[in-house]
Amino acid sequence: MEPIFGIPPETIRRYNSRLMDLFSLFMNLMPTAIDGEAVTELAKDCNIPLSEAFAHYFAALMGVDAGDSDRLFFQHWLLPSIREASTDSYTNDAYFQNIKIPTDIRGKWELKTEALQPFEPFVCDDIIVTPDRRMIPQIAFFKEKYPFPAVLENGREWMTLQPNEMVTTYPAIDATGGRVLTFGLGLGYFAYHASEKEDVESVTVVDISDDVIELFRTHILPQFPHKEKIKLIKSDAFAFAETQMAGNFDFVFADIWHDAGDGRDLYLRMKEFETKYPDIKFSFWLEDTIRCYLDEDLWDLPKRS
Repeated sequence: MEPIFGIPPETIRRYNSRLMDLFSLFMNLMPTAIDGEAVTELAKDCNIPLSEAFAHYFAALMGVDAGDSDRLFFQHWLLPSIREASTDSYTNDAYFQNIKIPTDIRGKWELKTEALQPFEPFVCDDIIVTPDRRMIPQIAFFKEKYPFPAVLENGREWMTLQPNEMVTTYPAIDATGGRVLTFGLGLGYFAYHASEKEDVESVTVVDISDDVIELFRTHILPQFPHKEKIKLIKSDAFAFAETQMAGNFDFVFADIWHDAGDGRDLYLRMKEFETKYPDIKFSFWLEDTIRCYLDEDLWDLPKRS
């Protein structure tokens, strides 16, 4: 996205914050409020893409004056954030195709299948930061229902196979090799794809919860084609990193936070090990988005290669 010239930095910051607040409010309080038939009809009547019609409908619901006082905000923040997506892009994933998730509960943890409804917005990738410092969330919608497996903690989604969780793990999967360590288990999505790579010797998974490990060991691991590469360890991530990481691993993927909002402090703590162990290659889930939540001076931290 090309820079917009002449906009004061304080306006850009205000619009960044406003857009984040709008999407957060909508997705938490009324995620299925978009009328798919109305959006489709609007796109047809105005001869505009479905994503643009969706953006106009969303703006109307959220009190954004797209044609007048909020025109700049709508055109250069809200509209570029929204896209239509195809479920096939995600359901054709090898994990999605080959791993079947039953319903089970262990302690406070639950395995189950949930679903995104047609025209329900969801986060589909890391936030894009433009050269002029606009923060553009990546929001998508499907025209059809999208069932997905999930791990819940006390009824709250902890790990799912929603598109964002999958897409934001791709860089780590592509980069991994050798003796691999991952902090955080979830549904084992990263572990599955890492173990499928020929250049991966082993995948050690560290998680703090016995129940999560047992759910995975009982229902998911037996379905892995290369389960022999997987080693499961119950431990605190930071304690393990301090005492067991040096000399034993070539690649580390950290995924111990629920989302970018609660991941900032954990990310910064784990980031210190990247400097401490320069011979190990590190990757951090949602790193780009987490950095958007940090103070501006932290953007000078070394980024993943």
